[in-house]
Amino acid sequence: MNIAIIGAGLAGLTCAYELRNSGHAVDVYEATERIGGKLHTVAFAAGPTDMGAEAFIARRHDAVDFFTELGLAGSLVEPSGLGSLVYIDGETRPLPRGGIMGVPSSSVGVAHLVSPEAASLIDAESDAPGIDWEIGGDVNVGKLVRERYGDEIVDHVVSALLGGVYSCTADDLGLRATIPQLAEEFDRLASAGPVHLSAAVRNLEQARAELPTGQGAVFNSFRDGYQELYEALAEKSGANIYVDAFISGIAKEGEGYRLNGGEDEVYDRVILAVPAPTAALLLKKVAPDVAEAVAPVKLADSVVVGMRFADDTGLPDNSGILVAAGTENVTAKAFTFSSRKWPHLAERGGALVRASFGRFGDTIAVRASEDDLVDWALDDLLTITGFDGRAAGLEEIYVQRWFGGLPRYDETHLATVAKVSALLRAVPGIDVTGAWVGGVGVPAVIANAREVARRK
Repeated sequence: MNIAIIGAGLAGLTCAYELRNSGHAVDVYEATERIGGKLHTVAFAAGPTDMGAEAFIARRHDAVDFFTELGLAGSLVEPSGLGSLVYIDGETRPLPRGGIMGVPSSSVGVAHLVSPEAASLIDAESDAPGIDWEIGGDVNVGKLVRERYGDEIVDHVVSALLGGVYSCTADDLGLRATIPQLAEEFDRLASAGPVHLSAAVRNLEQARAELPTGQGAVFNSFRDGYQELYEALAEKSGANIYVDAFISGIAKEGEGYRLNGGEDEVYDRVILAVPAPTAALLLKKVAPDVAEAVAPVKLADSVVVGMRFADDTGLPDNSGILVAAGTENVTAKAFTFSSRKWPHLAERGGALVRASFGRFGDTIAVRASEDDLVDWALDDLLTITGFDGRAAGLEEIYVQRWFGGLPRYDETHLATVAKVSALLRAVPGIDVTGAWVGGVGVPAVIANAREVARRK
């Protein structure tokens, strides 16, 4: 059997690796000049540095087992454990460690981030009528939390946290699509009685507190960056990998498929490991109903500006800073103090800082010049922390634009993916995978890609 995989990002390379001993011939096509997709490790003089994803949830044991299988267990490193800050109303304040993605169970822990009136509203939520919740359904995160707790907790905390993960504000995201454990707790509460946001979060906090200790850090990274992962997958897959290979279409030929821009082959199976809009374009001829179903999935653009400074004096002793939504006179949405967050990066000396820009709906990734982005990063860093990067000796800069880096996981997203999956069952030999299908985060992408590769 001949198998084509379109896309040599994490999902496509994982599929190729999973098919390595299948006896099938596997060709992987990548439209850009490099493999790795949204994982991108660049060669700073001080050492490899990630300009895309930089960590994964280590509590996903399936991912850790997978990395061990690849021979990468010895490369996994843990963060320092330093806390993060949030920039609100011209000052930095500690980011609360409790709650669920910034959604608290009470005002305890967040009172320093909101007004007394907002804190009172949070504490009174349990006395309000229950949430009209449909078991198995989804709702808009921002709308829900605003209705129950008010605007401040959404703008100051929830959107800041979700924006760092999904490049969207809470008002562009679905609850089940992005905070599934909270939606599942709503399901459980709804089956027995009224649903309250504070009760659901409190129950999840209690369940988390009862977990056994000694599980290690929540997040891990790779000592030499994610290049270790995507290069290992490519090497061990045994697949033929073609870069700068733009596939412009898929045509049905007999019982198989021919790729416009691919090798002179008819493929028995094609796996699309590409963003949703690209998948919709490629499926137009061979599965027009599927292409139409995929079309509602929108993408968020973002930018990462990586900066290395000779001197780290004055850089806050924290993992990073989030910026509250709607903050004036600040363009960045977050800063990661990588050399504070990761001890293996601190060993290199100096300071490594990543500035992040862009949320769904804005055009900063498209319109801003590299010079502007670097200036904004340095200016905002000085405004928020007092750290003068120019005076500290800016030794290296790397600007990475992520056009369509992440899908918008809104309240209709899971239903869209379910519809696409159902329609594809009637199209033999065509599969889709990637973050828009399996969910955000490296472990989720890997799990979905492995499942797709194993399908007959």
